[in-house]
Amino acid sequence: MIKSKTKIELQLEKKTNPVLVQTVVSAKKNPAWIEVAALLTSPGSQRKGVNLSDIERTEGEVIVVCGKVLSQGEITKKVRVVALRFSENAKKKLKEAGCEMITIMEEIKNNKDAKGVVILK
Repeated sequence: MIKSKTKIELQLEKKTNPVLVQTVVSAKKNPAWIEVAALLTSPGSQRKGVNLSDIERTEGEVIVVCGKVLSQGEITKKVRVVALRFSENAKKKLKEAGCEMITIMEEIKNNKDAKGVVILK
């Protein structure tokens, strides 16, 4: 079940990271991205890091990670990885595989309808 905008707003008040706050506000304004806003306002302990091996197993052109992309595993396919943050080693491996890395905020601006987006939870 997706959180209501009111619940998202209440949880957003507790957040102190300005990038996270700005990203949630942008996501909340767009119905196609409301699920991402709900995931980002969850407690930090629930926003686990996602390994490259998880991304490799996921089908889709645009893979959204509501947290940090970690470098465990290998990636062989070319996808656009959208995340809040990337570890340095993950950036290096993604670049070597020819993947595009972009922040959630940028993807919301470029892909308002969330076309082709798969959200890793």
